[in-house]
Amino acid sequence: MLKTKRKVVFISLFASSLVFANNTTKLDEITVSETGGNYLSGNNAYYKTRTQSATKTDTPIRETAQSVQVITKEIFDDLNIAKINDALDYVSGISRQNNFGGAWDNFSIRGFSGHENTGMSMLKNGFADNRGFNASRDSANIQSMEVLKGTSGSLYGNSEPGGTINIVTKQPNFENQHSIKADVGSYDFYRVALDTTAPINDSFAYRLNVAAEKKGSFRNYVDSQRYIVAPSLLWAINDDTFVSYIGEFIEQKAPMDRGISLINGQNIMNPKTFLGNPNSDDMNIKDQTHQLKFEHYFNDSWVSRSGIAYKDNSFKGSYANNVGKIDNINNPVFLQSRYSDYNSKDIQFQSDIKGEFDIGSAKNTILFGAETYRFTKNSLLNRKANAIRVDNIDSHPTYTILNTNLDPHTNRYEKEKGISVFVQDELAYKDFRFTSGFRYDEVKMDNLNRRNNSSTEQNDYALSPRIGITYLINDMWSVYATSGTSFRPNAGTNKDGETFESEKGVSIETGLKFESEDKRFGSTLAIYQIEKKNVLTKDPTDDQFSIAAGKVKSKGVELDLNGKITDNIKLNVNYSYTNAKVIKDNTYEGKELLNVPKNSASLLLMWEDSLSQDSSYGIGAGATYMGKKAGNYMNDFYLPSYTTAKLVSYYKVNKNLDFRLNIDNLFDKEYIASSYDSYWLTPGNPRTATLSMTYKF
Repeated sequence: MLKTKRKVVFISLFASSLVFANNTTKLDEITVSETGGNYLSGNNAYYKTRTQSATKTDTPIRETAQSVQVITKEIFDDLNIAKINDALDYVSGISRQNNFGGAWDNFSIRGFSGHENTGMSMLKNGFADNRGFNASRDSANIQSMEVLKGTSGSLYGNSEPGGTINIVTKQPNFENQHSIKADVGSYDFYRVALDTTAPINDSFAYRLNVAAEKKGSFRNYVDSQRYIVAPSLLWAINDDTFVSYIGEFIEQKAPMDRGISLINGQNIMNPKTFLGNPNSDDMNIKDQTHQLKFEHYFNDSWVSRSGIAYKDNSFKGSYANNVGKIDNINNPVFLQSRYSDYNSKDIQFQSDIKGEFDIGSAKNTILFGAETYRFTKNSLLNRKANAIRVDNIDSHPTYTILNTNLDPHTNRYEKEKGISVFVQDELAYKDFRFTSGFRYDEVKMDNLNRRNNSSTEQNDYALSPRIGITYLINDMWSVYATSGTSFRPNAGTNKDGETFESEKGVSIETGLKFESEDKRFGSTLAIYQIEKKNVLTKDPTDDQFSIAAGKVKSKGVELDLNGKITDNIKLNVNYSYTNAKVIKDNTYEGKELLNVPKNSASLLLMWEDSLSQDSSYGIGAGATYMGKKAGNYMNDFYLPSYTTAKLVSYYKVNKNLDFRLNIDNLFDKEYIASSYDSYWLTPGNPRTATLSMTYKF
């Protein structure tokens, strides 16, 4: 009986966070039976009481000195989301950034977006997931997403000070659960997904998620295909030892679509116009991820966890794009042709040990850990300017190939190695919760330019501390304050051949949290200020080179409310005020950060009711608002504010069959979602409808 109960508790926590709590975990938030399965209670609808990644110790969100928001599986289901970008619209402080022609995910949190070619800090089950070129993350294998606001350098090292996202994948279950889901929607959207999990025997369980997608677009020549296979296994060796494997294979085929351009710096061209080569092959992105984790309980107070992860990414294909301003709509546009071949490999190892013990009348939780990784990347880029001519760009574009011979531009090999150790201590004394920790990182980067056989070496060192305090006012309210640092290495050299200092960020935050007595609803109000220095800026003595002398600052207020208000009403609402700008720079001082609106908000409201014992329905509405935001680094133009609305609904026929109908951009609003400059603007999607059917067997 003990083995069965320990296994069930382990599996239920594993399904929600991948890293597990010991026997002292508060089980009033989990419904446990002896048959296995997903035992999270109804409080995981739109609100979660716990998250593993914020502290790596399963500390309740209300007691954590940090703003933490969780996008639950039910939010994914109600929004009927295939990719993560639409889900992140429903978290405060997040704005969309240049997405590299629709190929990958790129967002900013509290104004900070990370490297322009790899994006913001992202984790998958606690492992770094943003090194190299990654295809857009697919919801087929996502259980939830945890958004950690502010600095997380003390636990995760190299990251942005605005925040970090941890993707929690779906996990094996010791209960038979199988479903198939089919979607059909506007602009030739077709998708089918299989989710199956079951025990193999008393000790082994498996899960397999498979999805295939074919998608058209309101834009000319922009069709895509997407395939995902995600197997996972769980082995309960005995009462105290567990091993898990999580795999994911993604292939994405789509043309490189840089979007549209401004005409004469102010007029938006026809949003359907494709400024590329219609005859180019699709860009092909292939990602494979393997994670192996081991966990052992020494006793009720001490547990060790170790894991290894391997990623292999490739990004390959031919394309063309506009690289200059367009002054007159009647003039032809000359495009640059390109061929890119990027591939990378990333292997990581991490291990930690957690212990709990009493110090007098206080409870202490200590965490020690270490990480190491090796990342390599090959980059090949050939290009030719004025290779394609496009006429009649705003009505019936015609494309003329002028030159097919490309010139070598980039042929580079990069290697990055990192090693780190960290420690964290959490002390619970009466109604106070104290958190402190730090992490030490060493990063070595080698860069070989194969074109001229030159190479550079760079070594970076960083110490990232964090402190925090939470006061539990009563059983529902708490107040917290926290401060921490972050770092991110700057690659390259200055005009003297010297490497740059790392970017370093400092964050100060305070906030108020609420959690209802039934733990079905919660909210966070946060106020913060972040500064980051050593940002690369042009050398005032030679603008062909850079120096690490820039500084940016972000300050703001965020409010998030989510959960189940009554038995019939679910609510997710947020608002953020973000004032992010450059405060020191030789070129951009005083400029607002790219694609970051000062005001943004979203709302998702659902009404649910039962029709019979096995039948129910839900209907709701959503809205997102984005204020005006800078369209390029120079703030030469701004993207107008916009509001979009959506309708969401489902009808559960019985326990095995349900239908969903969602209408996005209900009022067919024309808007620009993000930009890089006046020649790369991403137009938002028009009104679309999606009908889905899910059958469980």
